[in-house]
Amino acid sequence: MNLFGFAGYSGSGKTTLIEQLIPRLVLAGLRVSLIKHAHHGFDIDRPGKDSYRHREAGASEVLVTSDLRWVLMHESRGEREPTLAEQLRRFSPCDLILVEGYKREAIPKLEVYRRANDRPLLYPADPNIVAIAADTAVEAPLPVLDLNDHDAIAAFVIRHVESS
Repeated sequence: MNLFGFAGYSGSGKTTLIEQLIPRLVLAGLRVSLIKHAHHGFDIDRPGKDSYRHREAGASEVLVTSDLRWVLMHESRGEREPTLAEQLRRFSPCDLILVEGYKREAIPKLEVYRRANDRPLLYPADPNIVAIAADTAVEAPLPVLDLNDHDAIAAFVIRHVESS
């Protein structure tokens, strides 16, 4: 299972970049999955829906399924948060799992950098950053890609995955 991560401060454009890369990676013949770490409580369900009501009633897990998709919602209810490795075991077979968040994990990552965020680069402190995608010129001993050149970034990810 190949992993490739995206690191950057909030507002740097990680999600937007990944959204642009996925169709390019799929067009290149890869079966792509994604895991995103949320730092705050989140809910994909809506109050009033049956699945929401079942979870609120105390169900540990609720699986909602249809002919188009399925989702399993697991309520932690005080359990420790699973590690990235534990969560990855839940995936179906695929060629590549993109990882958004989990910035302290020892996986290859692309740093997404925007000058407007007025924050320092992450790469000097993270040896797992293999390249930087930036909206400005950056001096670094790593490949620096134009944040708006989605084709070049997708090609970089593909080359990196194929070489590892």
